[in-house]
Amino acid sequence: MKGSATFAERLFNSRSVPCSKLPDKKEVKSLAEEILRLLFPHFSKKKYESPKDIEDELEKLEYNLCHILRPFQDKLQKNAKEIAQIFFAKIPEIHDNLILDAEAITNGDPAASNVDEVILTYPGFLAIAIYRIAHEFFELKIPFFPRVLTEYVHSLTGIDINPGAKIGKSFCIDHGTGIVIGETAVIGDNVKIYQGVTLGALSVNKNLCNSKRHPTIKDNVVIYSGATILGGETVIGHNSVIGGNVWLTTSVEPYSVVYHKSEIRVGNAKMHEQPIDFVI
Repeated sequence: MKGSATFAERLFNSRSVPCSKLPDKKEVKSLAEEILRLLFPHFSKKKYESPKDIEDELEKLEYNLCHILRPFQDKLQKNAKEIAQIFFAKIPEIHDNLILDAEAITNGDPAASNVDEVILTYPGFLAIAIYRIAHEFFELKIPFFPRVLTEYVHSLTGIDINPGAKIGKSFCIDHGTGIVIGETAVIGDNVKIYQGVTLGALSVNKNLCNSKRHPTIKDNVVIYSGATILGGETVIGHNSVIGGNVWLTTSVEPYSVVYHKSEIRVGNAKMHEQPIDFVI
């Protein structure tokens, strides 16, 4: 094909940039999945005979993380081994927080039979679990890893949580499809969010990348489906309820109830003079 030699040269030159500086997506995803399989038997049938077996598995996973990190050591702010040690020291806290999340989802959803069902089957729990792992990588300033994980679970669940968001304890996602939580969002404890909620920015200006662009949600807030809350200075006071389809760009006081009121008319189709045709 005419011009293919030049194109091939361009591709060759671009691929000459050391790909070793980029992590393998499959390895990163596999590591997170292995962590979840160790933390929760719901994700694995593997049996451990003693606590020592668990300790050995943790050491193996820590070694694997170090191995994945080493090829792009120059992009890290700490030694790969030190980062792996710091991350795995956080594993007990991650596990404890995920138990609280699973309990919050169980208590908040009448359709949830028990915690085991939530951990095994709920996409909201899976999205939160991967987020909590990715967030620790984000805090350690590991490039690529956090977004690899959150975009991976986004593709599985339809729930898009930026790894930079700060989310408190006992976080409940009900249904979850279409939820978007931005990078600088801050969410307190005991918050419940339904499907289609957006915690976004007022502007997509690249110059604002280092500023707080997304809202703060205080403790004990419920946000119903389809609500959109925008802006880095927007604060939803504790114990507030944000109704479905609400559009908010300003702060509300604690104990607020914010709702969107729409008018719905019901008529007799036989007496309706104008046909209503919907074409999709």
